[in-house]
Amino acid sequence: MALRHVVAVSQFDRPMIEELFDEADRMRSLPADARPLAGNILATLFYEPSTRTRLSFESAMLRLGGQVISTENAREFSSAIKGESVEDTIRIVAGYSDAIVIRHYEQGAAKRAAAVSPVPIINGGDGPGEHPTQALLDFYTIRAELGRLDGLKVALVGDLRFGRAVRSLALMFGLTMDTELLFVSPGAVPMGQDVRDALAAQGVRFRDEPDLAAAMREADVIYQTRIQRERFPTQQEYQDARGIYVIDGASLADLGPEAIILHPLPRVDEITPGVDADPRAAYFRQAKNGVYLRMALLAQLLRPDE
Repeated sequence: MALRHVVAVSQFDRPMIEELFDEADRMRSLPADARPLAGNILATLFYEPSTRTRLSFESAMLRLGGQVISTENAREFSSAIKGESVEDTIRIVAGYSDAIVIRHYEQGAAKRAAAVSPVPIINGGDGPGEHPTQALLDFYTIRAELGRLDGLKVALVGDLRFGRAVRSLALMFGLTMDTELLFVSPGAVPMGQDVRDALAAQGVRFRDEPDLAAAMREADVIYQTRIQRERFPTQQEYQDARGIYVIDGASLADLGPEAIILHPLPRVDEITPGVDADPRAAYFRQAKNGVYLRMALLAQLLRPDE
């Protein structure tokens, strides 16, 4: 895999992700004493809150024998509060590390970071833009759970306007064949026209489906997302959008026996806890898969000649 930075899903093709997923499978059984990235340092630079992305990247690097330096609230506890630009911060942190994972509240920040960085930049989420490694681990989970990536009907549910994870996932389906996407969202947060245009150009079928129960009866994958309060301009707009599409115990009767439910997490109230025990609820397995996928990605970026 010949990648220098990971900024957007458009950088990947099908052979690249298949190679990456095979490597992630191998990472599941990596011996505890293996240290393929010993001597390497990963910097995690997060301007927005994170649990899964930051900790799974740090866990991945430590499991590979590398080390981690981190700031989990760089918006307040870094020189950004003094007015330092993203570009200057990256130039400095690159001198301390061999790769950088950045999460930023501004769309396009990861691309700006990659433009000046002498070490690999990994986009851990840039505002309402993209979250490519989340899309990769989502795809990896679909393959692990269903045994295939092609010929699927996938319902994308919730905040499709601001949700960077679901936007990236939708775009990644351009690498598949015979896929149909169902967009299930409140009227205030539909899938953006930019994603619709990209999917149309790639020949991916999609349609809006306002009925969650109907989508659950059709879909092989239900990808639920939370309504993102922090992205709404007013509290009233957030309240108007939340609570419309909720998966609960009763909803499971509409779901096919071989289908799965995914969620990038965190959840608020869009999947009730009673759903967790159902074997089709794969979102906690999905989160764990992030470690193996990110181990594979770090190994590929920091061992490019092997």
